[in-house]
Amino acid sequence: MIAAAVVALLITLALTLIRAFMGPSIYDRILAVNSFGTKTVLLIVVGGHALGWFSYIDIALMYALVNFVGTLAVMRFFEQYNPRGEEL
Repeated sequence: MIAAAVVALLITLALTLIRAFMGPSIYDRILAVNSFGTKTVLLIVVGGHALGWFSYIDIALMYALVNFVGTLAVMRFFEQYNPRGEEL
């Protein structure tokens, strides 16, 4: 069951990367990158549990925190700066 979860997560990670590169607007791309970070946290937890690591939850929580703060910073940046001149 854990192997199926890892495979499913890898497939969704690939689909999220496709969405990040093909997103029509900057917000679609930011959402895809945030979703990629969330799925990476899930992959760390499932993989850590499967491999018997003891500190996988700490690493996953730190990665989730960095992902959240990074998303907030990018959203704040694009709130002020509009590269294409489109209305937000």
